[in-house]
Amino acid sequence: MSGTGDARVGTSATPSQVDGTVRVVVVDDHPLFRLGMVGLLSSLPGLTVAGQAASAAEARELVRPGTADVVLMDLHLGDCSGIEVTRELVAADPDLAVLVVTSNEDDESVAAALRVGARGYLLKSAGPDQVERAVRSVAAGELILGREVAARAMATLASGRTAVRLPFPELTDREREVLDLMARGLDNSTIARRLVLSPKTVRNHVANVLTKLAVPHRAAAIVRAREEGLGVD
Repeated sequence: MSGTGDARVGTSATPSQVDGTVRVVVVDDHPLFRLGMVGLLSSLPGLTVAGQAASAAEARELVRPGTADVVLMDLHLGDCSGIEVTRELVAADPDLAVLVVTSNEDDESVAAALRVGARGYLLKSAGPDQVERAVRSVAAGELILGREVAARAMATLASGRTAVRLPFPELTDREREVLDLMARGLDNSTIARRLVLSPKTVRNHVANVLTKLAVPHRAAAIVRAREEGLGVD
């Protein structure tokens, strides 16, 4: 294979598998991408797909301590954030290597994923060789960033800038804006007028916020938002 261009950092961790086979679980709510990834991994020597999950609930049920070596995790799952699922899985099994594979390339998402214990971060545009190297690397205890992600990190360091912590990186900018206005006590109609959106669009954004934050109702979302500094000047 050609040079990786990926950034790796060695650690003292060792793979949990004993027979040399890396057991991988793919978690992604997009069926075509998930099945394509399963097909790729199944074709690689020394890797075996131990399962696949289309939601956070399925991932929690499938990935129990000792059942997998690597989990490929999308950040946007239908019923929850991949950040939160990563936090839960790593807390339950510290030997588990989570490799985030997502379309999000912003610094805040990368920082959030690494903070909760992910060992790698790739964009969905990564080629098959990058995916293979990343899976084998995190299984061997290395921390790896895809080429594009590493380039952004290096640019940030070179410029002397510090990444600003953004609350709820799993939300889109618009969803975060809606949550901020919710936390300020505005109802959907007022939010719609403020953002020049239709009431239906605002309702959809609110529903997405509740889903991604895994909270049961609007009041709980407002509490979470205010704890993170939203809704206050």
